[in-house]
Amino acid sequence: MTNSNDLLVFSHLRWNFIFQRPQHLMTRFAKHRRVFFIEEPMFEDVSFPKIHTHQSEEGVFVITPYLPQAFMTRNQDNDMILTILIDELILARNIRNFTAWYYSPGYLRFTRHLGPKYIIYDIIENVLLSKNNPLVLRDLEDELFEKANLAFTGGQSLYKAKRFRHPNIHAFPSSIDKVHFGQARLKNVDASDQAEIAHPRIGFYGVLNERIDFDLLAEIAALRPDYQFILIGPVVNVDPALLPQAVNIHYLGQKSYRELPQYIAGWDAAMMPFALTDRTRFVSPTNTPEFLAAGLPVVATALEDIMSPYGEEQLVRIAHTASEFASGIENAMKDRRNLKWQVKVDSFLAEISWDQTWQKMAALESEIATMPSRAPTRIHPSPDYRPLYTTSTTIT
Repeated sequence: MTNSNDLLVFSHLRWNFIFQRPQHLMTRFAKHRRVFFIEEPMFEDVSFPKIHTHQSEEGVFVITPYLPQAFMTRNQDNDMILTILIDELILARNIRNFTAWYYSPGYLRFTRHLGPKYIIYDIIENVLLSKNNPLVLRDLEDELFEKANLAFTGGQSLYKAKRFRHPNIHAFPSSIDKVHFGQARLKNVDASDQAEIAHPRIGFYGVLNERIDFDLLAEIAALRPDYQFILIGPVVNVDPALLPQAVNIHYLGQKSYRELPQYIAGWDAAMMPFALTDRTRFVSPTNTPEFLAAGLPVVATALEDIMSPYGEEQLVRIAHTASEFASGIENAMKDRRNLKWQVKVDSFLAEISWDQTWQKMAALESEIATMPSRAPTRIHPSPDYRPLYTTSTTIT
């Protein structure tokens, strides 16, 4: 069981975007303590800085700062304002005893004054590969490693890259909710917007951005015109007009986490055509075990965190070229009827789950109490603190 103190989570990933690692973990933490999930600011047509709080259906308090559109280029001023807004949140919610959980070291710019009981850094990407101020983020990450009591990594490749940075760091690769994705193994009514798409269907869901090798996708689709390629997810940082177009490529847009099993149930195989670049070097896709839990055979490019363990264990077929990918899909569809392969998959998946990951993380947090503190000692807000934006702050 985890500690009863509140959890303040500072995340560059928005709660209502894609349901992934932060959402899986914080949903479980929220069953045992108050969780405040603090997002990056939104720049909108507002007169004054304010924060909006809503409680998700999973019980997590989602905190979104709103700043006037004109503030978009005022970075240093914004840091000061965000400092004040976070302090107001702490006062309004009577947050006195808390753990700070960081997904990005960038948040230190306006939270380093806080005095959490513990600091945890859950690393899900390499900040040096960020497009935005990687050198600044590197310095902030150095500071966060120095202050953190505990660190996690979202994959083995990240662990190898960061393992010497902190004395108490642990690898927790992507896990699964087997019950949720196991629904796809049942006979379901097909989703309405893919019901008319012919078989065989080869599917992918996730963010459609520069991490996807769209040229590879186009080549595969041309090599297998009789296969239908279905992609689910939002298009981000990519011009939709430049996405490959073909009669056998279908973009169905973003779907909710709840809807995914219904779509996957209608697929014959899954594809993971990730580009092999610096931007994807440390990617540990959450959908790898999810596809397998759904009973789908998978063909993927050679990302390190897919190669090990899934490729090495022959759970996922690895392809290096379009022709290998096309033939891999053909062979993978035979795996779905291979009882020996399915038993091997299920045996592997029995050892991983988000519940198990959460329990191990919570236990490691509890163990911090027996170690010398590495966190700041000054508690903030101080007794004489006075909020600046009380009249313009929205806390619901």
